[in-house]
Amino acid sequence: MAKKHTHHEHHEHHEHHAEKDETITMSKTLVWQILTAIFVLLFVASLLTGGFRGSIAPTNGNANNPAPDNGAAAGPIDVNLEGAHSMGPENAEVVIVEWSDFQCPFCSRFALETEPQIISNYVNTGKVRFVYKHFPLDSIHPMATPAALASECAAEQGKFWEYHDIVYENNAALSTDNLKKWAVDLNLDATKFNSCLDSQKYLDKVKADLQEGLAAGVRGTPGFLINGQLISGAQPYSVFQQAIESQLN
Repeated sequence: MAKKHTHHEHHEHHEHHAEKDETITMSKTLVWQILTAIFVLLFVASLLTGGFRGSIAPTNGNANNPAPDNGAAAGPIDVNLEGAHSMGPENAEVVIVEWSDFQCPFCSRFALETEPQIISNYVNTGKVRFVYKHFPLDSIHPMATPAALASECAAEQGKFWEYHDIVYENNAALSTDNLKKWAVDLNLDATKFNSCLDSQKYLDKVKADLQEGLAAGVRGTPGFLINGQLISGAQPYSVFQQAIESQLN
């Protein structure tokens, strides 16, 4: 004969499942409390140590924000200008140092639109010395370092600024073949240039520029120091004009 379950037995069976469900629910809650506590501790630690932030922000400058970035270290920043690529008199009252990435579209915008105005109005009139340094963001621009190395190989043959211009005019077409083709277009010694580029002859110099830029407070490209004042991004010409004029007596 089949055993009949009494109302009491059904009630005990239900209570047993309820206890089991409650135990599972409490266990899940405890796990979430522990995980939340760990996250809060990590978050607080990150605020105290400056964590959750890379040493190089892989971002490009943006002309949509015209405010200069004054996030550099307080006071003038010393930059090694010995052997640097520059235009204008060495004793100019204002020195602009640009850290740039040849594959960066904002750097190209500055080079093609704003830099010519600075050169015409301030470099050619002897008021500004304009200096170029490398800041390749390899994580997002794989051709930035090869282009920087190529520009140094062109400099070896006295054509840095000419090569600088041709790369920025064509930086959407960067490739190793084109880097070598542009050297031929500028009538450089192709054999010497190709050997220089293929051997990465100036890699240490490019890396040194990058480290110097980081020390100066540069975190994206293009980045500038104007007599020690940090300005970030391909800002409008008026921003540079104002910064330059404020340094002129």
